[in-house]
Amino acid sequence: MDVDRRAQWLRGVLDLCVLGLLARGDSYGYELAQSLQATGLGAIQGGTLYPVLLRLQRSGLVTVYWREGGGGPARKYYRISPAGVGVLREASGQWAAFAGGVGAILSERTAR
Repeated sequence: MDVDRRAQWLRGVLDLCVLGLLARGDSYGYELAQSLQATGLGAIQGGTLYPVLLRLQRSGLVTVYWREGGGGPARKYYRISPAGVGVLREASGQWAAFAGGVGAILSERTAR
């Protein structure tokens, strides 16, 4: 896949993907990056992920707290807020419609 195209797509949906992962349960940055990679989105660097988390926090869509690490320093955990759940619910429907439209166009084009 074209790396620039992938990066553009990711910029458009990374906030929603992070909210979606946090809707499954609280998590910390490295764990979120690993989960994103495991879903096939590729390696997400901290310089990309942490600004997204800060933006989500500042907009009230996630909250943060510190949890003691097992044998290591405390970790900053992120939790989706009620406002974040609402945004995720609304955006999920919008994304499904958008992706369905794109899929329909692409499948029609390749079917010829």
